Amino acid sequence: MTGSAPEAKRYALKLLAYRGRSEQELGERLARKGFESDVIESVTRDLKKAGFIDDTQLALSLKRQAREGRLLGHRATRIFLLKRGLSREVVDAVLDYDQDDELNVLQRLLEKKARSADDMQTLAGRRRFWNFLVRKGYSTEVIRRVMKEFDFDEEAS
Repeated sequence: MTGSAPEAKRYALKLLAYRGRSEQELGERLARKGFESDVIESVTRDLKKAGFIDDTQLALSLKRQAREGRLLGHRATRIFLLKRGLSREVVDAVLDYDQDDELNVLQRLLEKKARSADDMQTLAGRRRFWNFLVRKGYSTEVIRRVMKEFDFDEEAS
């Protein structure tokens, strides 16, 4: 194992300057770099105390990124947050299911995709789009409602 606490702290700050990281992500990166577990615990505790690591704020930011930037559904947003090393408790605290919100995000996605999808009037095209929406993490109930609003019949499901 290598490194002292000041070296670990410098490396951690360098990582945090690049992008926000969860406590777990940061610990894993420090461990991969070869720092000992007691040094990692000390550094993460100090950085947390100083406000450089805040899993709740990171979760809120990532939620916004997933919903507004990537236009992900509730289920895919949850997976996205968990993959970033956030605990289930933090994810549950920031990610509550709101069907109206999910419908709004899905409508934006549908408007964006419908402009470029000429084959939405074919059954095969609607099926491809349906499957795309499922992969984006939307529930079948929400997909049905939005596709009905956009006048695509439900034969695609």
